[in-house]
Amino acid sequence: MSITTETPAPAPARGLNALGDVSAHVLGVLERGGADMSKLGVPAQPEPEDGLWEDVAVPQARARRNMWRNSVLDASHDEYLPFRLDHLDENQKPKTLENWLKSLVEAKKSGGRPATLNMIMTGNIGSGKTAGAITIGNEAAERGLWALFVKHATYLTWRRPDSAPRNLKAWEVRKQFVECDVLILDELCGEMDMTATEFARRETIDLIESRIASGRPTAYTTNLRSRRQPGSQGMGVVDILGERLLSRLESSAHLVKVVGPDRRKPAKPLDW
Repeated sequence: MSITTETPAPAPARGLNALGDVSAHVLGVLERGGADMSKLGVPAQPEPEDGLWEDVAVPQARARRNMWRNSVLDASHDEYLPFRLDHLDENQKPKTLENWLKSLVEAKKSGGRPATLNMIMTGNIGSGKTAGAITIGNEAAERGLWALFVKHATYLTWRRPDSAPRNLKAWEVRKQFVECDVLILDELCGEMDMTATEFARRETIDLIESRIASGRPTAYTTNLRSRRQPGSQGMGVVDILGERLLSRLESSAHLVKVVGPDRRKPAKPLDW
């Protein structure tokens, strides 16, 4: 009896699949996570003529929208993601914020520099500054601008080696927060009750001055005054970060004072 043997088919190569072989589900997960799909082999769409990525059918537009959403989620402020300008009350100056946002959109369309580059939102703790600032970002993202949100203290932490989320390198953290169309920098000088370290001062000055030099707008929130007030022990921004930074910031900014009671305070005091 003769025995015939056949050469077995070679095993499929492992780890060599082209990106096109990856399931649509995996690509969708990457895209929702804010990945730049053009860097993953998905053909890049041409830049929109007016610079505004409004068409969410375009992968880059969806990725930018998701990057905004993820930046708010990273700060655990997802309750503010549904907010739009008509959700704000008069204390949060919705008309002022809307006019500023319109100027940013027009500047992006024309390739120019906004007349008012920065918005400084001040007020007591719980007055609604962060909700108003995130609303700006929500609206900006809907209108095709690349917006990002980060707390000042978080940015400084992420700029240290191996401290950023999603395996971002320290230089990638700086790059995205310097280059986005609109940055919401929350709680400027938050958690700082003394003169900033050299690292914090250098990183903050670099971020703010880089955005000012490139004409990219930023909204800041803070519950600190610009300077220490006579008879007060509380420090101001200039006491923490220095006169140079504050001078640069104030020269191109509009001030919005958010007043009102602490929205986080219970209506009835708790009996401990």
